[in-house]
Amino acid sequence: QVQLVESGGGLVQPGGSLKLSCAASVPTLSGYIMGWFRQAPGKDREFVASIRWSGGTSYYADSVKGRFTISRDNAEITVYLQMNSLKPEDAAVYYCAAGYYARVGAFPNEYTYWGQGTQVTVSS
Repeated sequence: QVQLVESGGGLVQPGGSLKLSCAASVPTLSGYIMGWFRQAPGKDREFVASIRWSGGTSYYADSVKGRFTISRDNAEITVYLQMNSLKPEDAAVYYCAAGYYARVGAFPNEYTYWGQGTQVTVSS
């Protein structure tokens, strides 16, 4: 079992930045893909970014490329999502997920473990 705990959400003005964290309860995530998804009210869960824990290859949704950066810390067993130039349409609940058999990790069904989510609000 992998427990994931997200933090770092909050209220930010358009153009601002936030950094989300996702801490895992296991000593290693070797072999896993870690993903960030988001879900706005009335919408489907949407892929944001993913990263292979081993090697660090990352993938991004077109809507966030150039603005968001996913990274991981091997020592802290934590994955981060640095979000810059935030727009009102980025507002959502952001979820962290872990999938051992995922490839790119762009689809929710590739993931086995999910965090509880953290709210991001972008408003002036």
